[in-house]
Amino acid sequence: MTESEWLDANARYLSDALANLRERLQRCAPPQAGASAVAPSGAGERRPLLGFWHRRAGAGGASPNALPISPPASAPPASPRPPDDGSGTPNAHDAADATDALDAQTPRLPSALELIAQRFGLGAFERDVLLLCAAMELDTSIAGLCATAQGDRALAYPTFALALHLFDHGGWDALSPDRALRYWRLVEIGAGNGTLLSSPLRADERIVNFIKGVTCVDDRLAPLVVPLIVPLTVPLATPPAPAAAGAAPGQDAARDADLDALPASQRAAVETIVAAASARENDSDSTVPTVWLLGADPAGKRAVAATAARALGLQAYRLDSAMLPAAPGELDAFARLWRRESVLLPVMLYIDAEQADGLQTIIDPLLSRIGGGVFVATRHLWPNVAQTPLAIEIDRPSASEQKAYWRAASPEIGAALADTLAEQFDLNPSAIGALAQRETGACAPAEPPLDQRLWDAARALTRPGLDLLARRIVSNALWDDLVLPAAQHELLHQIADQVRHRGTVYRDWGFAARMSRGLGISVLFAGATGTGKTMAAEVLANHLRLDLFRIDLSAVVSKYIGETEANLRRLFDAAEGGGAILFFDEADALFGKRTEVKDSHDRYANIEINYLLQRMESYRGLAVLATNMKAALDQAFLRRLRFIVDFPFPGAAEREQMWRRAFPSDTPLAGLDYARLARLNLTGGHIAVIAVNAAFQAARAGTAVTMPIVFNAARVEFRKLDRPVNETDFRWSEAAV
Repeated sequence: MTESEWLDANARYLSDALANLRERLQRCAPPQAGASAVAPSGAGERRPLLGFWHRRAGAGGASPNALPISPPASAPPASPRPPDDGSGTPNAHDAADATDALDAQTPRLPSALELIAQRFGLGAFERDVLLLCAAMELDTSIAGLCATAQGDRALAYPTFALALHLFDHGGWDALSPDRALRYWRLVEIGAGNGTLLSSPLRADERIVNFIKGVTCVDDRLAPLVVPLIVPLTVPLATPPAPAAAGAAPGQDAARDADLDALPASQRAAVETIVAAASARENDSDSTVPTVWLLGADPAGKRAVAATAARALGLQAYRLDSAMLPAAPGELDAFARLWRRESVLLPVMLYIDAEQADGLQTIIDPLLSRIGGGVFVATRHLWPNVAQTPLAIEIDRPSASEQKAYWRAASPEIGAALADTLAEQFDLNPSAIGALAQRETGACAPAEPPLDQRLWDAARALTRPGLDLLARRIVSNALWDDLVLPAAQHELLHQIADQVRHRGTVYRDWGFAARMSRGLGISVLFAGATGTGKTMAAEVLANHLRLDLFRIDLSAVVSKYIGETEANLRRLFDAAEGGGAILFFDEADALFGKRTEVKDSHDRYANIEINYLLQRMESYRGLAVLATNMKAALDQAFLRRLRFIVDFPFPGAAEREQMWRRAFPSDTPLAGLDYARLARLNLTGGHIAVIAVNAAFQAARAGTAVTMPIVFNAARVEFRKLDRPVNETDFRWSEAAV
């Protein structure tokens, strides 16, 4: 049966059910109000509203009131049990044994109302009550008929008293809080005159929509959740997966296409989830388990969840942990509404707990209330998880897998370019496909060259959002701008070479298998303030065409136990995708000597340092640490560094070079004696400040930059540094030239 055929059949069923209900209400009217009512057939007998739902003792054949609908060819899809918390929660699977034999000519699938009754375990009376309440929203005549049947114009709505009078098999407990109608919020009790019997009953809007055949997510949940979509990627050439037992050919093809779009490790994760769900099909719980997706690849976890859900015939919806209600009552309401939604529709919940520090006390109760059919995406498995979880590590695609995706994305991307991009940028397959399509498509620009366009696009895409923890430095500094001894220049070139040729040495030449501490490249720049540490980092970033981030230590280091580690984790996780250069200025504040453990703060400080060392060793980019107090750093930490570059205080020859490069070519200069200026004992950073200040003084005076102006700016800089000013050093006359 097609969807449109089912909708037509459901509409006919509902129309007949409403006609039957109107007839019942007319029969129920008091004699003085119902003289003109339709005469009941079978005087004295109160028939059930929908006779085909009830099997009467001794009755044979179909009920004369049976509506044209047949049972499904197979049992409806098993829906998860409500959580068993010992509070008498109604079970959505324990449907009452109250189904009559139906006509063989009727539709093959049950109506929406029948589905609700089956899935939420409604008895015959509860089912009739739900239809009575829903009828108020579906038929404008029902309100008047309710008032007539109750003999009071003010009671133009369903009440429990009316339901007990209308329908057989009524029970006082049908509206108790732990029975299905109220627990699942199928029916709401409105504000009345204070008695349960006469208070208004109203069907929940979501349930009314479902009865009509409208299958949209509850509007109270819709603002909190968004659908997870299977990412569109270029599938790699992989062996076909074995066909699932009982799966239709079209379903198999769609599932295989989804799996082929994933890297091998992520395909294995999907197959593990599907196998775990299939193993529970015959369990009494009959639900998809709670699945913990671990690791540092949020995009990969979303792709695995969306693909696994689709393979199970479900749609996953993402809930950001920041949207979780904190109040216990609101949390319980959300859990119950979502649980109800998962019974009505084939859906799963994906809780994005990547940034859920401190929210375990909220998410744990939510999981216990929902009971299953949930993905939880987090970096690590939380301690003290209530049940033995299905936990799967979702790895990022390897460099070789990413290279294959680059090659498959466009024939214009050759092996060398794919290798370069895969080694530097850690991208998921969908991002690779989107970048390749944009930069190689018909609308792609001709300039700059393709390799530069792809590099810049990948760099922009992976640029981390570190605004709260770091500041991005944009620089055009070149090697010629650095004034350093030859040995330091050589070390900096070696650092650049190691970043550029990591793939060749680590992967192709096999060194990765021999390096137990990780493949990160960590460098220490040590030297006094202004000796060129920051400029050297800028030169490396510009040369390697990578982003450079200066770490704001005041934002990273916290006095609160454990918070520094959390900040470091966010910092490194955000920077991993593009391998940005992380520049820790004044690193001694963060990487100081490990302390003797005297209290809990000392213990956690040492834990944070150890965590930092581990992250630096595994970081796929370059970590540059700058300090002007090298002696303050822990020797154990220094041993783990790949390079240590000492920036010496510049000598007279280096200072003269710095003075010659301090002024741009467009600056008007007059009679500067660079050798004389080099006698001032300053670092390159201070020389740069003096040059800028001198230029402003010359601009104010309307003259070129002269020696007296430069000396005046130098005098100001010395005083700023609390250094003694010997006027003889700053005296200048034209005769001295």
